[in-house]
Amino acid sequence: MSNFKENQKEELMYLEKTLSIIESELEKEKEVLNKRLSKVIASRKEMWEESAHSSEDFDGIPEMNQYLNEVNMETRDYISTEKRVHRYNKLLKSPYFGRFDFIEDGFNKTEKIYVGLYNLMDIKTDDIYVYDWRAPISSIFYRNELGKGFYRSPSGVIYGDVLLKRQYKIKDSKIKYFFDSNIKINDEILQEVLGRNSSTKMKNIVETIQKEQDIIIRDIENDLLIVQGVAGSGKTSIALHRIAFLLYEGLNSKLDINNIIIISPNSIFSKYISNVLPELGEENVEQLIFDDFVEGEKRQEQMESLITLQGSKQFNIKLESIKFKGSDDFVEILDRLLKYYERKLIPFKDVYYNGEIIETSQELKSIFLDNKINMPIVKRLKRIEKMILNKIYPLRKKRLEMIEKVVERTTETHMLEIKSFSRLISIKEANKLMKYIHSFTEVNYMNLYKLLFSDKNLFFRLSKGIKLPKNIDGIISETNKKLNLGYISYEDSASLLYIKLKLGLSEEYPEIKQVVIDEAQDYYPIHYHIFKLLFKNARYTIMGDFNQTLEKHGDKNLYDYVEDILYKTKSVKLTLNKSYRSSFEISAFNQKLLSNKQEFLYFERHEATPKVKFMDNLSKMNQSICEDVIKFYKMGYKSIGIICKSEKEAEHIQGKLSDTIDVKVLNRESYENKNSVLVVPSYLAKGLEFDVVLVYNVSKENYKSDFDKRLLYIACTRALHQLVLYHVGEKSEFIN
Repeated sequence: MSNFKENQKEELMYLEKTLSIIESELEKEKEVLNKRLSKVIASRKEMWEESAHSSEDFDGIPEMNQYLNEVNMETRDYISTEKRVHRYNKLLKSPYFGRFDFIEDGFNKTEKIYVGLYNLMDIKTDDIYVYDWRAPISSIFYRNELGKGFYRSPSGVIYGDVLLKRQYKIKDSKIKYFFDSNIKINDEILQEVLGRNSSTKMKNIVETIQKEQDIIIRDIENDLLIVQGVAGSGKTSIALHRIAFLLYEGLNSKLDINNIIIISPNSIFSKYISNVLPELGEENVEQLIFDDFVEGEKRQEQMESLITLQGSKQFNIKLESIKFKGSDDFVEILDRLLKYYERKLIPFKDVYYNGEIIETSQELKSIFLDNKINMPIVKRLKRIEKMILNKIYPLRKKRLEMIEKVVERTTETHMLEIKSFSRLISIKEANKLMKYIHSFTEVNYMNLYKLLFSDKNLFFRLSKGIKLPKNIDGIISETNKKLNLGYISYEDSASLLYIKLKLGLSEEYPEIKQVVIDEAQDYYPIHYHIFKLLFKNARYTIMGDFNQTLEKHGDKNLYDYVEDILYKTKSVKLTLNKSYRSSFEISAFNQKLLSNKQEFLYFERHEATPKVKFMDNLSKMNQSICEDVIKFYKMGYKSIGIICKSEKEAEHIQGKLSDTIDVKVLNRESYENKNSVLVVPSYLAKGLEFDVVLVYNVSKENYKSDFDKRLLYIACTRALHQLVLYHVGEKSEFIN
């Protein structure tokens, strides 16, 4: 007991000193903030009073730009100070969450390293009171037990001994408790954190980062990092903490938020994770979904279509079309189409000007096909266009000079008419010439893709030696029909983007140095070919779970084609087998939904066993759901999700339940549950989590195919604490 009291006294004194430093720095920054706010206001006032207000006042524009630059600089200074004030306010509430004592080999002095969200230094003494969790030395807290340990510093690997590891719960500047632990992160902390209710936003996990997670977060050796993680293993959290770490480490490698992009599964999920990086003290990086790159049908619409078409002939055609058009085989067919186009379909013509031949069609084709530097088709055609015009301009200039000489010898009465006529001839002639040249230098990528499906002979010629789906005729016919109607399916939109990129018609992202792809299993080979073309200078962090694939069978082999396509000098595949989201009972239930057994480690948090409820009819099921919602809210749970198969079903459920409980449908525009129960289509639930999940009508009729089984698995893996499944009639055979 005496030891504890001594430790407690020491810790209280250290916290008091730490808080005094924070308060001191906070007061300084607040003074600076007020001064900078005054400067911003003064600069803006001066700009308004002294500079021009009209864009037509050309003489005043340089002066206005000078004022604007000053205002922008003052605003940037204000914002950076405001961020520091925010950091100190956060530190004041909870300055650190861990400590370890470390003695470096060859030295006698023991260092007491406190780990928190941000660095904190005493400016007067240069002593570091708190180390940022991303600092190299902080890795010891996450990776090492007591005894021998090491960390990688900029100067090399530092070895030593870990003498103590301690964890804290500090809230509102008060130590609630602390304890020493031999292992990396004690289960008591994990139990406390994971036992909390979920919220509308994903939270940071800096207090509970596990060794295997820390290895992924801090990896800077590999250009391609692929992570297979079971549901609830923290894949997305790890990816976001990895971004925060890379930005911290990027102070040396010149990586900033403009060089990183996240490819999210959908816009809802983008909003759900939008709070994590700001919590970690970083600005949000750009988040895009694949829908943002393409036109036509969206991913959500594709899923709805598949659910609606189940059991019909059209379902099989749609499903096989998705798989085939996403495959490496189809990418090969598209490449052959482009090769065929450049060799056979570009209608090169002889080019004349004023009766003089400029280039023959054969000469133009030879120049075009001479492509030693592998320039895209469109760039080569534009180069030819420029070459032709460069030859015509001198001839045209000479012709105009001759017209001007005629004008000089003409009477004054006719001079203006002839000059005007010569200008009209010149414009008309130029337009006609450009139209003629564009007939073979401009590419219509849509017509090219349509050609592949409108000409079956061409399709089969280009696919020679490639194994085609059994229902390829149906796929060709259906695609041709939709394209002629102007409808672009989601799977065709990827093909069209691939063609545009290969032609050189689409924008690329050369500034992106790090790409994070979440839900990697949702993408096909063609998508990774597209990512490779879009982000040519990037390193990749790929996070996925093959058990959460939807329209295709998933296994660990899916990462092989990712590795082959993105091909990097240094790459690594890592696996996360431990799930932290769901209780032991829910995790065990979910494992029975998988067709193939997986290596899976449960986190020992025991709660209620999942319930499967039979109801006589839909009316009674709806009533039971409402009663359970009210009961779970009374039990203290904050977030409740009713998960169903489709958006259509979700809207139906909302209509049936809204008279009794506050219920909203989760759609692509928003993820704000607040006090409402959310009704979620199963395919949109990926990555989300709820305290309580109620799965709607898991009857044999509603969940009968492999596709349905995968939807059901995703639905059930969203639950943290309570899982209830309802059915009318016989329950699905997938539920034991």
